Amino acid sequence: MTLSLADAFAACPLIAILRGITPAEIIPVCDALLDAGFRTIEVPLNSPQAVESIGLAARHAGDQALIGAGTVLSPTNVIEVAAAGGRLIVMPHFDAEVVRAAKTAVLEVAPGVATPSEAFAAIRAGADALKLFPAEMISPAVVKSMRAVLPPSVPLIPVGGISAANIPAYRAAGAVAFGIGSSLYAPGRSPAEVAREARALVAAVLP
Repeated sequence: MTLSLADAFAACPLIAILRGITPAEIIPVCDALLDAGFRTIEVPLNSPQAVESIGLAARHAGDQALIGAGTVLSPTNVIEVAAAGGRLIVMPHFDAEVVRAAKTAVLEVAPGVATPSEAFAAIRAGADALKLFPAEMISPAVVKSMRAVLPPSVPLIPVGGISAANIPAYRAAGAVAFGIGSSLYAPGRSPAEVAREARALVAAVLP
């Protein structure tokens, strides 16, 4: 049974962003993440053979985690991800056409936004969650202000520069989940190294 975004975040409010991962690495890294407690795994489409990696991960772990794609820029990308078995579309930006394509394909979608105007437009288009990107320019104080006016049912997900050190402040401001990139995985990092970082992050967010 495929996890919903809400189910995945309830189990662990962290998204592993595996930018640069290859098909040869994806299974052992997925296993390391699953063992640590991660339940949402994103392969950015500017990774080598990204769609192949998404397909491998979906077949291997699609019943245990929500597998999807990041850096999704077009409706064509959405179709490719859906065909590979991906269930989540994450964007660095807001494009209503891409959001609608994801919903037509019955995928969950988190477009990137940085302002209230973008956020409300993304919600109107059908976004399931909002990626606050880049989080380096969206402080916890800004997140708190946005949370006060946005629908409480829409998860806010800071991405960019997120670590165990700043997660508590973002959580207190109203963020629901967090995208973790290079501090968790970088090309060439071993599954054992990924596992170590993943366990530390999970310990920081789960009781």
